[in-house]
Parts: sequence; structure tokens; C-alpha cells
Amino acid sequence: MNKRHFWLMVLCCLAPLVGLAAIFLFKIPANTVIYIALLLLCPLLHFLMMGQMGHDHGGNPHGEHGHYVESTKKQ
Repeated sequence: MNKRHFWLMVLCCLAPLVGLAAIFLFKIPANTVIYIALLLLCPLLHFLMMGQMGHDHGGNPHGEHGHYVESTKKQ
């Protein structure tokens, strides 16, 4: 894991927690929609983070690993 990915992961995990902490600590009035949005923000940011990881599998942009599949057909 490179440093950029690590900090992106920390940011994405802490964003919803900071929002919830601000609501509870500063007693900010919030309705149920904001609570649900903050809870759904966590999985959404994880999906975005996974897309940002890059699919660098040996320089192949499509994520194919180049596995060799031997044919079962006899010659």
C-alpha cells in the first residue's frame, strides 16, 4: 500500500465519523436524512477509494493477470 492510498483511506474512513461527532458534540440540529447520509457515505467512499487504487497488474490496465490456461484438447 502506498502512502497516497493510506491517506485516502484514512480520510474516507474519518469523514463520516467527523460529521457524526460534529452533530453530537456541538449539538447541531440534524434530521434523520443527514444521519442516513452520513452512514451511507462510508460505503460510498470505500467504493470510490477502491476505484482510485488503480488496477496496475503488471502494467495491464484491465486487471488481467495473464494466467496461462492450458487447453484440455489433445493434439
